[in-house]
Amino acid sequence: MSELATLSEVEVLGPVEGRAKEVLTSDALDFLGGLHHRFDGRRRELLAAREGRQKRFDAGERPDFLESTRAVREADWRVAEIPSDLLDRRVEITGPVDRKMIINALNSGARVFMADFEDATSPTWANLLEGQINLKDRWAGTLAFTDGGSGKAYAVGATPAVLVVRPRGWHLPERHLRVGGQAISGSLFDFGLYFFHNARAQIVQGTGPYFYLPKLESHLEARLWNDVFLHAQEALGLEPGTIKATVLIETLPAAFEMEEILFELREHMAGLNCGRWDYIFSYIKRLGRRADALTPDRALMGMGAAFLRAYSLKLIQTCHRRGAFAMGGMAAQIPVKGDPAANEAAFAKVRADKEREAADGHDGTWVAHPDLVPVAMEVFDRLMPAPNQVARQREDISVSRDDLLKVHEGARTENGLRENIRVGVQYIEAWLRGRGAVPLYNLMEDAATAEICRAQVWQWIRQEATLEDDRVASPALFERLLAEEMAALEQALPTQAFVSGRFADAIRLFRDMSLASRFEEFLTLPAYEVLEGGR
Repeated sequence: MSELATLSEVEVLGPVEGRAKEVLTSDALDFLGGLHHRFDGRRRELLAAREGRQKRFDAGERPDFLESTRAVREADWRVAEIPSDLLDRRVEITGPVDRKMIINALNSGARVFMADFEDATSPTWANLLEGQINLKDRWAGTLAFTDGGSGKAYAVGATPAVLVVRPRGWHLPERHLRVGGQAISGSLFDFGLYFFHNARAQIVQGTGPYFYLPKLESHLEARLWNDVFLHAQEALGLEPGTIKATVLIETLPAAFEMEEILFELREHMAGLNCGRWDYIFSYIKRLGRRADALTPDRALMGMGAAFLRAYSLKLIQTCHRRGAFAMGGMAAQIPVKGDPAANEAAFAKVRADKEREAADGHDGTWVAHPDLVPVAMEVFDRLMPAPNQVARQREDISVSRDDLLKVHEGARTENGLRENIRVGVQYIEAWLRGRGAVPLYNLMEDAATAEICRAQVWQWIRQEATLEDDRVASPALFERLLAEEMAALEQALPTQAFVSGRFADAIRLFRDMSLASRFEEFLTLPAYEVLEGGR
């Protein structure tokens, strides 16, 4: 146990070594303890409410707009003024919080960099503390890195991207820090440490504490974040509204409460984002037992049709009506080395996707790789000459409940099943080794893709879905394809990589979640117990 564990009620169970002491100070731990005491009870109640709503969905209830909040949707109100450095967000880059990647992202030419403690970071204790140290160095002006192999030096340039931080979702615990014997929320840990150490420095440097909030499922969860913000600002002597947040609409229930989420966070609101990959996962998770929600191969579910198209248009209309920004979704492509034709084809897909977003009225978009920044920037510069498109109210849009629930059309194939197995297992294996952003088959994948993979396998098996060749997606077929894909992967990987890695754990986790009668809410929950030898 660390020397800091003697603080009243706060136990640090992970090692506190080297520079970790700079972020795990007694004052910072006291601040985290206060967040836990004030807000963890409500957090747990809201997670229980998710379970209750899922039971109603499983019993046949369909998601819908809330009658109880109709007055909020019909009233005339707007979010508070948005800071000047967030008025033009046409291209945002995202990535994990390791030192070199932070520097490269800040220097990428994107307007905003989202430093991700969530889906792009495997939450090992070392990763989390390194990320906090790196971001603290960013605001101290000391963020630099020298590559031990090449000797190349990296430093933050003169015009870095605006920094926004994404903490983990409400569902994830941080087992290395306990308050009164309970693990603190990963959300409160990530948010609290970053805010405590950096908010004042950011304000002095002309920006502010800006956050992306993931995985919200209701306006009550947004209200909880708002109360956290109010308390944190008061504790540091900052004005209400200093914090600005962008909420990812990446769950199906949240799509029906976009107006209410904006309203709850209206003093702290900067916008909403189409978290498209997690949204597909949430659609399957929440409606997975319904025959009328059976999804096709995930490659066929694009943003131009069905529930994805409806929710992206609804998000634009909702945000602009309330004076908030509507951010587009991720382009996960990465350069295809050694194949110019394949590389240009990939970039052409990105270009077309961004043209759709800009034409629809999005105020900006996401990319996962620095080489995609100029591709996306060219599109938004061409189609969005102003800093944003909030003035485009899109009153022509009409999106109903049925539109938001309309399933994508297309076949279910053996190849689709194989791809889910292949990608899902490989991502989980890398995550268990501490890597949260993983290049696979010319795409930069994070936890959202793995969630779609295992959710779709579970749905097809659970519903005994018929594949294109008239076979049924049965447990036996899944077991056979899993064995074949893993055998092929073992042959393709470098010698001993399959044995020396975490594939045994990853295969077990993927199999267990795919065949379980009860759907596991998040793969990162059981995987977190395995991470760093948790069990």
